[in-house]
Amino acid sequence: MLEKVIAIVAEGLGVEAGNLNAETTFESLGADSLDLMDMVMNFEDEFGIEIDADSMGTLKTIGDVVDYLTAHQN
Repeated sequence: MLEKVIAIVAEGLGVEAGNLNAETTFESLGADSLDLMDMVMNFEDEFGIEIDADSMGTLKTIGDVVDYLTAHQN
C-alpha cells in the first residue's frame, strides 16, 4: 500500500517517487490545500475508502495516509 500511496503523491505533485518515504510530509513537498484535496480524491478512488474532512487535517505525512487507509479498509 505504501508504494501505491507514494505513486499517487509523486504523480500529484510532480516529484520523484524515489525521494519519498513514510516520513515525508506534505508540507515539505510544498503541497497546498488544493493539492491535498486532489490527492485525497485519488486515494479514495484507488482504495475505495472515503476520507472525511475532519480526518484530512490529521494526514500530515505519507505514513499517516497509509495508516488511515489500513485502519479503514473493508
